[in-house]
Amino acid sequence: MAESERESRRETGRETGRGSRRVTGRRSGGRETKREIERKYEAAPDTPVPDLTRVPGVAGVLDRGVVELDAVYYDTPGLRLAADGLTLRRRTGGDDAGWHLKFPVAPGVRDEIRAPLADALPGELAELLRSRLRHDPAVPVVRLRSARDVRHLVAADGTLLAELSVDTVRARRLPDGPRTAWTEIEAELADGADPALLDAVAARLREAGIHPSASTSKLARALAETGTPPAPAPAPGPPGTAGAAVLSYLRAATDALVTYDPAVRRDLPDAVHQLRVACRRLRAALRTHRRLFDRNVTDPLAAELRWLAGELGAARDEEVLGARLRAHTAALPRTLVHGPVRARLRRRSGTRGAEARRRALAALDSPRHLALLDGLAALLADPPLRGAARRDAGEALAHAVRADHARLAARIDHALALAPGHERDLALHEARKAAKRLRYAAEAARPALGKPAGRLADRVKAVQGLLGEHQDAVVARAALRGLAADARAAGEPSFTWGLLYGREEAAAATAERELPEAWARAADAGIGAARRR
Repeated sequence: MAESERESRRETGRETGRGSRRVTGRRSGGRETKREIERKYEAAPDTPVPDLTRVPGVAGVLDRGVVELDAVYYDTPGLRLAADGLTLRRRTGGDDAGWHLKFPVAPGVRDEIRAPLADALPGELAELLRSRLRHDPAVPVVRLRSARDVRHLVAADGTLLAELSVDTVRARRLPDGPRTAWTEIEAELADGADPALLDAVAARLREAGIHPSASTSKLARALAETGTPPAPAPAPGPPGTAGAAVLSYLRAATDALVTYDPAVRRDLPDAVHQLRVACRRLRAALRTHRRLFDRNVTDPLAAELRWLAGELGAARDEEVLGARLRAHTAALPRTLVHGPVRARLRRRSGTRGAEARRRALAALDSPRHLALLDGLAALLADPPLRGAARRDAGEALAHAVRADHARLAARIDHALALAPGHERDLALHEARKAAKRLRYAAEAARPALGKPAGRLADRVKAVQGLLGEHQDAVVARAALRGLAADARAAGEPSFTWGLLYGREEAAAATAERELPEAWARAADAGIGAARRR
C-alpha cells in the first residue's frame, strides 16, 4: 500500500481549491488522471470534528467553506460497473465539474479519470469502459446531492497535507426510486504528503468516537440502501466437481481479461503482458479441459483467444526486447560502447513500439474482440458442460495435469536431443509453450490437489523461465543482427552490437545448460502431483 501511494504521488500532482479538489495530473487526449488516497468515516449530522492540530505535523486546520455537489452515477442495467468496484458519474458544482470514472487500485486508493462536462458520456471514457459495457448502455442509476464542508490540514509552512470534509449526502435511486440520506467524513491525502498522516488522522478520529465507514464508496452505500446491490457471480456448479473447479478458474481469467483491457488503453505498466497472460490462461484451460465442455462452443473461443494474444504479442515482445537491450547496453563499460548505440535503440523502440501499440488498440476496438467478450460471458452464464464435468475435481484435474506433463516431457526430450542451432531453438520455443500450459493446468488444479499441484506449478515456472530466457536471447540476436547492419550502412561502428550478440549467445547457452536439472526437478514434482489422491 505504501509503495503504491508513493508511486501515485510521483505520477500525479494535486492543487486543491476552495470547497473541492482540483487536480493536475497525467493527461491523455481530453482525459485527466489522478490518484485518490482517501478514507471514509461514519458520522451523524451533529458529529463534531475533533481538534486535528493534535495530529503530528498538522499546524493548522483552515475552514474552506461549504460547496454543493450534484452527481448522477451511471452503470449498466445489471450494475456491472459497481460489481467490479468502478464508479462513473457526471457531476456539477465545485471546481471539478465533469465526468469522472474511478478504477479501484487498492483499499482506499483509486485512479480517477476525468473528462470535460458534456451531456453524453465522452468517447474517451467510453473506450475505457468498452470491455465492461460491451453492447449495454450506461444508464443513470443513482443521484447524489452533497453539501461538502471542507477543511484543509496544513503544515507549519502552509503546505497542504490533507483535505477533510464533512459530507451531508442525499441519495435517490433512479429513475424514481427510494431515497436515503447520511453524513460521512472523508479524509484525502494531498500530493506529496506522507501516507502515515492518514493513520494519525484515523487515530485522532477514533479517539473522538468516529469509526471507519462500512461502505467503500458513496455509490456502494446508496445502492445498498435504496434497492438491490450488484448481484454476485453465479456459483460455477456443484462444489467438488471438475466443472466447478475449471469454471472458477475461467471466471478469474475472464475477469482479468476485462480488467486489463482499460489498463492497456491507459498504457499502464505491464498491462499488455497481463492481458496477454489472461488470454493464454483462458485458452490453455479450454484446451486442457476440452473433455468437460461442448467443443463446438469452446474451440472457437480458444481460436479467438489465440488471435487476441497474437495481436497483443507485438507490443509485449517489443516491450521485453527494448528493456532487455537497454539494460544490457547500460551494463557495458563506457569504453565498450562505440557509436550512437543508445540513440539507435531509442529510435528503434520508439518506432516499433508505437506501431505495436496501434495494432494492440485496433484489436481491442474491433468487433471481433467484443464478440470474444460476449462469448466468454455466455460461457460463464450458461456453461456448455458435458457429463465428464460431473467427475470428482481431484481425479479429473489430476488426469489433465498428467496429460500436459507428458506433452511437455516429450517436447523437452525432443529439443535436447537436437544439435544446437536453429532447429533446436524452435523446439525449445515449442517446449516453452507446453510449459506454460502445464503451469496453468497445475494452477487450476491447486484448489483440488493442494500443495503438490502448487509445487509443480512453481517448478514448471522455473523451467518456463529458463525457456523464456533462451527465447528472449534468440529474439535479441536477430534484432542485434539487424541493428548491426543498419549501423554499418550508416557508417557507424558495429563493435558494440557484435559484443551484445555474443553475450546473448552466452545467455542462451547458459539457459540450455541449466534446463535439464530444472526439468528433472519439475518432473519429480509432476509425478507427486499426478499421484495425489
